[in-house]
Amino acid sequence: MTTAELSLAERRLLALPGLERSLSGNHPVSPPDELRSIIAELEGSADASDVADRAWDRYGEGGPVAALESQVAALLGKPAAVMFPSGTMAQQSTLRVWSDRQGSRRIAIPEASHLLHHEQDGPRLLNDFQWAPLTTGGVVPTAEHLAAIPGALGAALLELPLRDGGYMLPSWEELDAFSLACSDRDVPLHLDGARLWESAPHLGHTPAEIAALADTVYVSFYKGLCGLAGAAVVGAEDVISEVRLWRSRHGGTLPTMLPYAVSALRGLREELPRMAEYHQRALQMAELLAAKGFRTFPRQPHCNAFRLFVEAPGDVMSERVVTVMESERLGVTPPWRDSVDVPGWSWTEFTVGSATMEWSPERAVHVLARVLLG
Repeated sequence: MTTAELSLAERRLLALPGLERSLSGNHPVSPPDELRSIIAELEGSADASDVADRAWDRYGEGGPVAALESQVAALLGKPAAVMFPSGTMAQQSTLRVWSDRQGSRRIAIPEASHLLHHEQDGPRLLNDFQWAPLTTGGVVPTAEHLAAIPGALGAALLELPLRDGGYMLPSWEELDAFSLACSDRDVPLHLDGARLWESAPHLGHTPAEIAALADTVYVSFYKGLCGLAGAAVVGAEDVISEVRLWRSRHGGTLPTMLPYAVSALRGLREELPRMAEYHQRALQMAELLAAKGFRTFPRQPHCNAFRLFVEAPGDVMSERVVTVMESERLGVTPPWRDSVDVPGWSWTEFTVGSATMEWSPERAVHVLARVLLG
């Protein structure tokens, strides 16, 4: 089959391993290089007197998993943490604990939540959750939205940031008011903090201060922290003990999660301190992109990621991006999609990461304009 006979998606997959540089996100890393990095981390990170941190965990107990759980609990200011192989499993296990305790499967949740759009209806089919939409579309929920939902609730969930709404965050005052409204109503508040690390600069508070507003918090290790995979949930000791039990019931007690835990510990050390830097660069780039005729949403990004809009069909934009991947070995943006709201326009997500920081903001925007606008 010739290149001309391949689809754009197939051409993109073939080009990915050959990329030498990238504008969006983090550095392209080959599987051998990534695994060598994890081995180096495992050999060099633990103090000689603490060899237990370099031992295998067994079914999620001990070794680097225990070290990671301890570190995440401390970073988020909670008594306990439990690691999961996936965020999908982590959040379903947590909501199951709260809904059992509250005697209600109804979960107050934004309509744009990850759980409703990217999990194949698993939360409802596996745990019988019933959804009480807080908002529709890309609207960030407030205390007023919670007050509009009558009846008993098993929990309320906020996604920080609301990714399918354009990486939108509430203000700190709105988040604090939502937390107080949950407390007054005796509804547990769970934060879907897949990108909580990335949200802290805009909110102007530390991850621990953000987590203090919620009863439980889920965080991801493979997004901004560049881990292989995995997640954690933090909360009170008794709650996390029950969440750990549901991890086992959902099939999450793998014989070992050592590679995931080691890569997460590396991410906490190397990537977490850079979140404010990434957010600042996103703000700079959004301003420069606007001057070139691009549209960004939010206009001033709330975290290190935002949506980028161009007046052209999505397949045209994706063709331009893939062609540059093939000819210049340069990753420019993720695939493009046609805009539902504005015919003739298309959009993609742009994420500022370690690869982006190797370019000056002016040079990065110049390259984006050359490739995307012609």
